[in-house]
Amino acid sequence: MEPEVLAGGIANAGAVVRVGDAVLRPATAATPDIHALLRALHDAGFDGVPSPIALEPDGRERLTYLPGDVPQPPYPAWAQEDAALASVAALLRRFHDAQSGLPAPADAAWSTELADPAPGPDAVLCHDDVCLENVVFRHGRAVALIDLDFVAPGRRTWDLASLARMCVPMDRPESAARLGWRQRDAPARLRLIADAYGLSASARPELLDLLGVQIDQGGRFVAARAAAGEAAFVALWEQLGGQERFDRRKDWFAAGRERFAAALA
Repeated sequence: MEPEVLAGGIANAGAVVRVGDAVLRPATAATPDIHALLRALHDAGFDGVPSPIALEPDGRERLTYLPGDVPQPPYPAWAQEDAALASVAALLRRFHDAQSGLPAPADAAWSTELADPAPGPDAVLCHDDVCLENVVFRHGRAVALIDLDFVAPGRRTWDLASLARMCVPMDRPESAARLGWRQRDAPARLRLIADAYGLSASARPELLDLLGVQIDQGGRFVAARAAAGEAAFVALWEQLGGQERFDRRKDWFAAGRERFAAALA
């Protein structure tokens, strides 16, 4: 059977293929620990992630293929609907809750690139990269999270801030339009995420604070990959407008912070 190249991604663009009912993709140092997490989640009854099959001798991982729709830029209209966004937040809550009672892996080799800098004693394993390209939808509703390369311990609000940063999205309308995002009410969509997740009132100020940290970290992540000479990230950095683009994004968030706070209240 001929491999089918699956669209999406930046670092792994063109390197993720479907062969029948399986997906082959590049493995990382964290892959054995990620596979252990995936098995534990399925054993706990959570089916919103792929099942690991094997680590291949050629350095790739083999996972089950999850049928459905995975949006790619420019994002289709259905993927930008509030109902789709709410379903992703609800799925993320289920992902976090399913970890309750699971044994904490010792000496795991989690990625640090997008990880919560202060996970704290109540940390869960965060996905850390919940963009639309990493969600499988069926009939416009999120059913699974894929591409867990950046999983790492963190606060629930950290993972929720990551989702909001990329899927509200928390960005200037001109920049968001480059990915096909139409005009949207960003404060209302942030409130929608918090409500659909079931975030308590006491945790919402932390979500707002972490959004500022996330916006800064997202820019530094792309800049570091580009500075390392990774061709896909060099192209992305130039396409987005370099550091000036991320500085404008931080200014946009700071200028609208009171509106976001009011929406979350």
